[in-house]
Amino acid sequence: MLSAKKSLGQNFLKDEEVLKKIANSLSPSKADVLLEIGPGMGALTKYLVLKPSYYFAYEIDERMRPYLNKLTSHVIYKDFLKSDLLGDLRDIPYQNLYVMANIPYYITTPIIEKLVSLLDIQAMVLLVQKEVADRFSATPHHRDYGYFTVYLNHYFHVEMLFSVSRYAFSPAPNVDSAVVRFTKKEKVPLDEKKYFTFLKQCFSSKRKTLYNNLKSYDWNLIFPILQKYGYSSMVRAEEIPSEVFEEIFLSL
Repeated sequence: MLSAKKSLGQNFLKDEEVLKKIANSLSPSKADVLLEIGPGMGALTKYLVLKPSYYFAYEIDERMRPYLNKLTSHVIYKDFLKSDLLGDLRDIPYQNLYVMANIPYYITTPIIEKLVSLLDIQAMVLLVQKEVADRFSATPHHRDYGYFTVYLNHYFHVEMLFSVSRYAFSPAPNVDSAVVRFTKKEKVPLDEKKYFTFLKQCFSSKRKTLYNNLKSYDWNLIFPILQKYGYSSMVRAEEIPSEVFEEIFLSL
């Protein structure tokens, strides 16, 4: 077995029961594409290639070629963050795109941002650090609820499926992990660039009220919507659900 590269944040999942549960958490059809990011030596890949969908993957570590070649020929050996994903998909006809990934903790957010900015994804399942999973699936009034939670909720229904012990990996990381599923939802049509700038301002200082964070906006347009949902002028951003943020933004 190859040794994990610290520089790539590698921790190889070895628990077969966990691998099967992850593989079974998505059900793409024959007309769909299933993209795996970071297949490594193919521990999860061996289950994914059995699905009826078209499989392909990005793997940054060339050492994985001999292992993955036994399972599939549809692997691009390149850093996903530097890849031309739309170009690589151009000649593949498909109805829906599904994504599966066990990605290094330190690039989880950039990978998600790249995926959602480029593509219409039906669903994705990510194995991430437990505290990151908590942030992704947090609800209002929870300490982990913040800008990125609301950002994700604009695109997906987010659910934490199950936790994964650090001892399911080799080498064992210093923290436990969790599997999170993101399922496409109908987006409210809005100027997303401006909306996400607005959200960042809403959460710019968690200790301050929304009123203080949004001094550059017209509070007379914002407050009636807050009142409609039972919020006072002292409400903080971490108390407000994503659909209310969208309604406020559309009123401005």
